[in-house]
Amino acid sequence: MTDVHARRPRRSAVLEALRAAPSPLGVAEVAERLAVHPNTARFHLDALVAEGAVDRIPGGQPGQPGQSGPGRPRARYAARAGMDRGGMRGYRLLAEILVSRLAAGPGASDEATAAGRAWGRYLVASPQPYRRTTPAEAVEALLALLAELGFAPDAGTAATGTPDRVRLRQCPFLELAEAHGPVVCPLHLGLMQGALDELRAPLAATRLEPFAEPDACLAHLTPAATAA
Repeated sequence: MTDVHARRPRRSAVLEALRAAPSPLGVAEVAERLAVHPNTARFHLDALVAEGAVDRIPGGQPGQPGQSGPGRPRARYAARAGMDRGGMRGYRLLAEILVSRLAAGPGASDEATAAGRAWGRYLVASPQPYRRTTPAEAVEALLALLAELGFAPDAGTAATGTPDRVRLRQCPFLELAEAHGPVVCPLHLGLMQGALDELRAPLAATRLEPFAEPDACLAHLTPAATAA
């Protein structure tokens, strides 16, 4: 199977042909400009439509100018105004730039924790007013959030029946955490603290042990009254 990255130059060429044309083009016209088979042109045009980079314009009545014959009116294609959204992304580089800048400033750990708390509150659903969240509900919601973010969490159970720690078996920011642990790990802890705060949970995330085990980090949970 052809790799998707190998198709990008051809797809970009199709998009450039549409942008250079003074009016919308049909499949045959695109194929002629690029010296490719019409099926190839149609494949890339349909992909560009799906990506939102190109608009498909229904054909007019048979026999009108621009139609290929008496049969079914052909569709034409026009590039949408704006930057090509099919280009490469460099989000990891962006993260490296921002994290390294934060790490170089004063109070980086506290800033990261505060940012994590804000996003932790944002990423969970608030309980109904005046409703008390049970420890089990809080842990369930926390684990669901961590799983959604890619941490592959696994809760351990204390003698009280309420989990007292969460093993984070994966890290969605692993390379950043290895290079900038004093910033990234406090952010992770802040995420958990903010989520539990928003849930009005009777639990608090008090500590995160990065790489405490060969294959996991450990987040420690404590009854909120004890943590206070």
